Amino acid sequence: MASPAADDYLKTVYAHTEWQDAPITPSQLAAKLGIAPSSVTEMVKKLAASGLVLHVPYGAVRLTDAGERRALSMVRRHRLIETWLVSEFGYGWHEVHDEAEVLEHTISDRLLEGIDERLGRPRFDPHGDAIPNAAGHVAREPFVLLAQAPVGHEGRVLRVSDTDPDLLCALEELGLSVSSVVRVTEGGVEIDGATAQLPDGAVDVVWLSA
Repeated sequence: MASPAADDYLKTVYAHTEWQDAPITPSQLAAKLGIAPSSVTEMVKKLAASGLVLHVPYGAVRLTDAGERRALSMVRRHRLIETWLVSEFGYGWHEVHDEAEVLEHTISDRLLEGIDERLGRPRFDPHGDAIPNAAGHVAREPFVLLAQAPVGHEGRVLRVSDTDPDLLCALEELGLSVSSVVRVTEGGVEIDGATAQLPDGAVDVVWLSA
């Protein structure tokens, strides 16, 4: 199945388990894609028939090896484009996701390779998500979600979810970015040694080195 819609499904299934272990359910997939559950059911059946996902009725959706290879190819495209937009065009990290969603389906493999080379083969995108290399390999270090980090834990910010642009802007105003050092305290956090009051929901979108 060669279609942008199929690629979006596979990329979403992959991303769901990238920073946690629970597999994605059809209802979660529908919510993430903003699509009716009935439409998700039909597409998942097609993906399963094509050997790209594993799925039983009312069960979780998992990628096959072939599905994961294709998902990683799309993830690579998306994250390289995000990095390119920030590096070359001055986009903010809260602005690149929607642009990349469009461009990832249209640019050629030749242009993608040129972008990767020009950027110096980056390993991570502006949000800290790992960029798979051309062979589909992903390098990632041990991590902990800020909400689950114990008091006293100190680690570098590895990743900030890009799902909420307003929250990204608020965190940027606080001085938090990928590679910032965060220490969990009794009353909140310190960012690069300075006490900070995080906005609502921030602890659920920031991952630290373990």
